[in-house]
This record gives sequence, structure tokens and C-alpha cells, in this order.
Amino acid sequence: MRPIEALLEIARDEGVTRIFGNPGTTELPLMDALVEAPDLPYVLGLQEASVVAMADGYARASHRTSMVSLHVAAGVANGLIGMLNALRSRTPMVIVAGQQDRRHLLQDPMLSGDLVGLASAATKQAVEVRHAYDLPIALRRAFALAARPPAGPVLVSVPMDLLEEDTEVEVPARSPVTGPGAAEAGAAAALLARAERPVVIAGDGVGRAGAVADLVAVAERLGAAVHHQPMNDGIDFPTGHPLYAGMLAPRNAVIRETLAAYDAALIVGCHAFMPHHYTPGPAVPDGLAIVQVDEDPAEIGRNFAVRHGLTGDLAGTLRALAGHLDGRVPSARERAKRLGAGHARARHDVDAAARAAYGPSPLDPRAAAHAVAAGLPEGAIVVEEAITIGLRLRAVLRQDRPGSYVHTVGGGLGWGIGAAVGTRMAARGRPVVAVLGDGCAMFGVQGLWSAARYEVPVAFVVMNNGEYRTLKDTLDEGGGASAKHGRYIGMDLAPPALDWPSAARLFGVDAVRAGSADELRDAVAGAKDLSAPLLIEAPVTGHGEGS
Repeated sequence: MRPIEALLEIARDEGVTRIFGNPGTTELPLMDALVEAPDLPYVLGLQEASVVAMADGYARASHRTSMVSLHVAAGVANGLIGMLNALRSRTPMVIVAGQQDRRHLLQDPMLSGDLVGLASAATKQAVEVRHAYDLPIALRRAFALAARPPAGPVLVSVPMDLLEEDTEVEVPARSPVTGPGAAEAGAAAALLARAERPVVIAGDGVGRAGAVADLVAVAERLGAAVHHQPMNDGIDFPTGHPLYAGMLAPRNAVIRETLAAYDAALIVGCHAFMPHHYTPGPAVPDGLAIVQVDEDPAEIGRNFAVRHGLTGDLAGTLRALAGHLDGRVPSARERAKRLGAGHARARHDVDAAARAAYGPSPLDPRAAAHAVAAGLPEGAIVVEEAITIGLRLRAVLRQDRPGSYVHTVGGGLGWGIGAAVGTRMAARGRPVVAVLGDGCAMFGVQGLWSAARYEVPVAFVVMNNGEYRTLKDTLDEGGGASAKHGRYIGMDLAPPALDWPSAARLFGVDAVRAGSADELRDAVAGAKDLSAPLLIEAPVTGHGEGS
């Protein structure tokens, strides 16, 4: 078959059900071929960052490698932020980027560039295909590498004339791969069983591996408090479980202080601790006995020494660990009861403070976060890209169903709108509520057009405080000139104020503005009945105006 036919055949065989992209001249052979490939619908985005974000959300919700088509050097450059997010969040993705025609590539034609060089730092691997007969092998390798732990994006640069060749190429069969089995967990279980104050750190690898129930079984047999890793990307432990103690803060000093209360830690599927703001010293206190479990052997002992490092299938290893622990920790039930009572009191206090802050707009951030959580329909998925409100939202969400919370630890802004569109396309039947900061949303606002074009019923909640509040908060903590004078350079988005209902309507999306916390809660609750996208603007108090 011809190269373009091979590309489409491999995509089908690898489980691709749609291609996300924004086309240019170098993609014309693909676009022409898709006319006769109705089983591979093309999802159009207006800008490449939104395109890659849609593919990210789709891959996570569908549990399949997604496929993206980008246009030459400029398109790859625009998509880099999405690739960085996918790399850090370990989202499997294959990006096919169109390169200029090889017959004049040496002349530095318009649009050409070093696509491999551009993408190398933001992908697991980037390659350029030079010969038609190499294309099928390169694509098979890309799909295999993208899905192999640690998963991530892989870019394949394909010159446009290569796809147009009338050359017969052979398509290699797909090679099923069996992953590693469970690690031997006996010695690790013995260490944890002896601990008097054990703690569990649930990393995002747990959720990706479908091992949440297995980790719950281990924690219950230990009677251990459970923390999510800093800025967790998903539900790796049920946040309504009595043993759940909240997310670790993304600072080494705070993590160290938290972990100092324990004598043994089980760290599962966690990419180190990925601190955000620098604080001196390590994340792990001296004397803490650590058992680390991961699918990626490179993670074991990467940033801290461990007593036992277990590499293997996460679900299988956790089941083995639970089996070894069964009945070996007599104090587990009493510990769990004590921890559960303390956690329940803390949650009650947080909820009570948030409810007390309810009132008219602009909303107190605590009330805004609580109203969203209170209004979520049954089975809803939250896609969150709201930096300051996002932290408050994490404190009041009670989500037990894996896949119900989606975030990116990559930190590349503009991801949330596109990710929510891709999530809803894959998770049909489940309401999707995107919680977005106004600053974050401005980086990816073009994604609203795709939501409208494909009638994707997402509720986009934009928390509008008219500023980059997290930057102001950080400067205040430092006590510098900005805090002293109450003046912040380059951190205000008003005046003029961002009019989000008008912005939504520009892209064909209906919009409402919440006049109170109760109105916000009710608008979010209506997400279950949406047949098209809706933007909900939630005016929130700015810096110094509320809690």
C-alpha cells in the first residue's frame, strides 16, 4: 500500500478513533486521504496548543494513545506547551508533524525547520522519516514507545512529498506486549507491618494503572494515613475515604514537616515529589523508612534513598503487598478509626468555613470552590486549571471514582479548555465541568470554538478575579517591595476587565454570569442536562478583597 494508506491503516490498528489537528500545506496529503476515511474523523482546533490539549484529555479519558497532526515548525512550536504537559503528566500521544517537501528542503523553504530539534525536549522521542519504506516502522515504534511506561508524547516528522509517493510499503503487524509482573513484596510488607506510624503517598501512577482499589486495600490493612502527591493529576485514592489526609504541598520543607510525623512511608507511582517553590533541604526527613513502588525503574531511589524498591506492575504488586499484610497489623483498625475521626473533623471545619463565606458576587474564593463541589452532578468529571481556586477546590472535593478529576502537573497554561473538550469526547455520558482561572483560560480560549463546533456539552467555569493572584500571593510571602507598597507589576487583568460571557459568545458558546454562590452551585448542577457547551463566569474577589 502507499505511504499515506499505511499511515491511516496503522492508526486504525493502534486504536486511534479520531485525529486532532490544525492543517497547513504540508498536511494536505493527509487531509485529502481522510475524505475517504470516515472512520477516522478529524477534530479541528484553531490553534495547536488547544489541539494537543484536546488530545491529552481524550487519551486520558479513553485510556488509549491519541493521535495529533501538526503543521511544520511553527505548528510544532505552538504545540510544545501541550507536549510538555503530556510529558510531565505521562499521557500517551503520537504527534505526526508535516515537514516541507524534501526536494527543496536544503534551500530552507518557507515553513521548514528542525522539527526534531524543536520537539526533543518536550517529548519522549522525536524522529524524522526520510524514506517512504521507513514510515510504517517509525509509526509502529512511536505508538509502542508512547504507551510504554513512563508513557508520553512521541513526535514523527513526515515530509509532505513522502506521503504523496506512489510507492508500495509494507506494514508490519502490531506486536502485543505483556508488561512486567508483580514485584516480590514480602520483605517490604514486613517493614511496613512493623511500623507504628505508617503513611502512604499515592502518586499519579496509581490512577493511570487502575490500581486505586488495590492501594485502598493496602492502606486499610496498615491503618495508614494517605496523602496524594503534590498537585496530583487524578484520583489516586478516594478523597472521601476516612484515611485520606489531603494532598502534600509542593514544597520540600512542608513535605518534610508532614512526613516527620511518621516512621515508615509507602510511596507508590510517584514521580519524586516535584516541588514548586524552592525551600532548603530534602523532602524526606532523616530516619524515615521508605518502600517505593513504581513501574519505571528509573524512579526508584531517584531523589531519596529507599529501604525497599519494588519495580513491576502496580496493581499486581499492591495486591501482593495487601496479601502479605492481611492480618499482620492488629492495630490497623484502631489506627484507622482514630485517623478517620481527625480527618472528618478537619473536613467539617473546611466545609463550614466555606459555607459561611457564601454570598453575592464577587465570591469569596472558598465559597466559589465549595459551590462548584456542592453542585457537581453524579458521576461528573472535573477538569481543573485554576491555580489559586484549584487548591481550595481540592480541599472540598469528595471524589471516590477514578478518573473523576483531571489536572496537569506540567504547568503549561492554556491546557484546561482543550483538555475538557477531549475528556468529554471520550467520556460520553459523564458530565464534565472545567474549573478554570481567568488567566489560565486566556492562554487556551480558542478551544471554546472546537467545543461549539462539535457541540461538546462541557460546563466551563471561569473564576474571574482579574489578576494573576498566585503571583501576588507568592510575592507577599517573600515580603518584598510589591508587598510593602501593595503594587504589583504586570499581574492585573483589569482594567479593562475581561468580559467572559462576550468572549464565549464570540466562539459560539452560550454563557451566564453567576450572581451568587448559590447561583454558581445551581449552574454547575445543570451540567448534567447540557446538550452543548456553556460558559459560567464566576466573579471572585481579588487580592486583598477576601479570604
